Amino acid sequence: MAKHHSNDNGSEGYASALDALFWRDEILQVMFWMRGESLGDSPTASELAAFLNTDADLLRHHLEQMVRDDFAARARDNRYALTERGRKEGGRLFVQEFSGLTGQAHGECNNPNCSCKTHGPAACESRTTHARH
Repeated sequence: MAKHHSNDNGSEGYASALDALFWRDEILQVMFWMRGESLGDSPTASELAAFLNTDADLLRHHLEQMVRDDFAARARDNRYALTERGRKEGGRLFVQEFSGLTGQAHGECNNPNCSCKTHGPAACESRTTHARH
């Protein structure tokens, strides 16, 4: 759980605001991912805590703020669901965070040092090797 330290220049409010943004973005990404993987459309704070490696009470606090900000809605049995706004923002954040891992692979190369990793499938050394044979 994140700790807040105040000092004489009033940075506690700033740290709290950054902390809130951090957790909102993390929660949105996990809820978006869970929905996409058919792991649930409306998780509890405890279910989210398992993926975010934090305390369910902390997440519950941030989920309630997300409800007030229209990123999430309360669902049955202490569950939370993404609103349309939450789905859009969660999707945007997920794509931004994992864009390097979610690109389409060309399926031929397992060499981590191949040029295709930086220049795309057309530069794949295994393709040129296969073409020469």
